[in-house]
Amino acid sequence: MRLFALLAFMTGLGVVTLMVGHYGFADVGAALRDAGWPGFLTIVVVHLGVSTLCGIAWWVLVPGADQASPWMLVWARLVRDGGSEVLPLSQVGGYVLGARAATVAGLTGMMAAASSIVDVTMELLGQITYTAVGLGILLALDPKASVGMLVAACLAAAAGITFFLILVQRWGLSVVERFARRIMRQWAVSAATGAATVQAAIRAVYHRRRGLVASFLLHLAAWVAAAVEPWLALRFMGAPIGFGAVVVVESLLYVIRSAAFVVPNALGVQEGAYILLGGMFGIGPEMALALSILKRARDLALGLPALLSWQAAESGRAWRGSKIRSKRS
Repeated sequence: MRLFALLAFMTGLGVVTLMVGHYGFADVGAALRDAGWPGFLTIVVVHLGVSTLCGIAWWVLVPGADQASPWMLVWARLVRDGGSEVLPLSQVGGYVLGARAATVAGLTGMMAAASSIVDVTMELLGQITYTAVGLGILLALDPKASVGMLVAACLAAAAGITFFLILVQRWGLSVVERFARRIMRQWAVSAATGAATVQAAIRAVYHRRRGLVASFLLHLAAWVAAAVEPWLALRFMGAPIGFGAVVVVESLLYVIRSAAFVVPNALGVQEGAYILLGGMFGIGPEMALALSILKRARDLALGLPALLSWQAAESGRAWRGSKIRSKRS
């Protein structure tokens, strides 16, 4: 699996390079220069706000007795995103890193796994709702849009899959057990994480109905707020389009990205989707590629410090553990 991820990452990187070369390095570079540092820093700040919303959406799911600081779960969310968007990992690999960071932040391994699983589900529900909004705007702008029926079918399938996942989380054990054991196996977390134990933790999370509603609404707000980034970036690049059109592009983009979840960082997938979807609203391919590159640079700017800080926290934790063991011996 790691070999596949590495090959997919290298292939995606090659595809992106070919795309930029095809549409012109100079033209893509000119669009990036138009955005400049002000445009880049603006989308970094906006995305930091989006990540904060996502971290709080995770935090509200955790029962009070087990809660870490909300800011620590914002940090764990940045680590999760860093793993998914910076390292050559699939989205699932990023989820594992985020859950591990949550244990460093103070959650037990059991609650980190349980709350992470439910949080991903609430985020998926938020994405489905966001895509439905995007589809509604698309049909309002163009009732005969050829992709309308396809997106509607994808939404229905995603809703069905999400409902099935919720059933598995509440009553099935095997998927949950594998995820928890992966966390425990890789980092040897000292917690009892049998399937029944994790299942009990998931049920405790699902029993907090207000927390579930709050998490869903925060994730939905984060999805909408995330559309502000490309909307502002395109204005900096001299291609102002309506916010509704940006919501359509972004919502459909993440449907495509979700379908290609096995491709590390969605390299090549994101760029191709931006060219295809941007063209519907008059965004040229060179500007679509520049926008994608800006977002990848943003991911590096936020993801690398988060991953480095997590490694530092892990190293400190391991060092303190070794000192304690040496004293006992």
